[in-house]
Amino acid sequence: MSDNLQDAAPEFTTNPGDELVFENDRVRVWAMNLPPHGMYDFHQHTHDHLILWPQAGRSQGQDYGTDEWKVIQNAEAGYAFFKTVGSRQALHPHRLRNIEDFPTTHYIIELLEPSPVEETQEHQTNGRGLTNRPHTVVTPAS
Repeated sequence: MSDNLQDAAPEFTTNPGDELVFENDRVRVWAMNLPPHGMYDFHQHTHDHLILWPQAGRSQGQDYGTDEWKVIQNAEAGYAFFKTVGSRQALHPHRLRNIEDFPTTHYIIELLEPSPVEETQEHQTNGRGLTNRPHTVVTPAS
C-alpha cells in the first residue's frame, strides 16, 4: 500500500453552481453565473436535477480526464433538461465554459429526495436547444 498522496483520487465539489438561490428539505436551487468566456470548474452531480436556461446562451463542457471540450450546449430561452443521476454513484466530474461575448446564467434545481432508480438515465430535454449528449426530447402534455 502506498503512502503517496498523489495516489489519492481528486475530490470535486458537489455544488453545481456558484450561487445558492433557495434550499429546503426537498429541493436546492443553484445559479451558475458565467461572465463572457468564463468557466465554472470541475464539479459532479449527486442528485437528480433539472437545468433551466431562462435566456439563450451557448456553452461547452469538458469531462474530467479529457483534453477536449466535447460537450455542446446551445440553449434557446426556456431551454430545460432533466438528468436522473440515480442512487448508485455521482455523475462523472465535468466543467462548463461560456462561449458567448455576454454573461449567461442558468439554474440547477436539485431534487434532494433519493432517486427512484439506481442507475443514471439518459438526459431529457424540452427541445428548446441543442446538446450533443444523448437525450430524449419530451414534449409538455399541454
